[in-house]
Amino acid sequence: MTSLNSTSGGPFDRPPEAPVSRIVLVRHGSTEANEKRPFVLQGSEIDGPLTPYGVRQAAALTRFLSPISFSAIYSSPMRRALETVREIAASRSLDVRKIEAFRECQVGEWMGLSWDEIRQQDPERCARFLADPASECHPGGESFRDLRQRVLPTFDELLTRHPGENVLVLAHNLVNRVILATKLGIELRLARTIRQSNCCINVIEHGPAGTEVVTLNSIWHLPER
Repeated sequence: MTSLNSTSGGPFDRPPEAPVSRIVLVRHGSTEANEKRPFVLQGSEIDGPLTPYGVRQAAALTRFLSPISFSAIYSSPMRRALETVREIAASRSLDVRKIEAFRECQVGEWMGLSWDEIRQQDPERCARFLADPASECHPGGESFRDLRQRVLPTFDELLTRHPGENVLVLAHNLVNRVILATKLGIELRLARTIRQSNCCINVIEHGPAGTEVVTLNSIWHLPER
């Protein structure tokens, strides 16, 4: 994998040569649920704002991506994603195209709970889910397979829609994980092992030779807490 470098002359400053398309896939900045210790599940059911630290992360992301020319920006319609991408779009006079399919996974009855609380309150279903989240749903919510069926058709369509272009996609922890697991050839039940830090950057390229994950979970641009 290549290190993301947005300094002058870096490999991602210029769009790729057609017919290759490049998607810069980003997770949103930090929220209150992310900063709880232990963190709690928010899924698509909690739609809160970025924290002050999340705002700082988004500002650092905006600065870091400033040399890159994007032809289009797509985002989950959730507040934390839109707040993360707002200044990036404004600095380029681009509209943010909201994509409902990129909304975060539904976590159902486990919304607002930490994994310690879930293990204590719902041990049997928790054990089944952790063993195979691809097949086992969040109670009242989605499995990873459900999520992939929702997300991948739209993501793959974007990969083929923008030959010779850089495109920014702003999404979520589990959304990104199922995309990356699929593109890396990792079993979907193991997608939870793919780390996606708040405001991390992934780069995915698609062309005649196939699809390649070029950069994974890059966080060098982020400020200290």
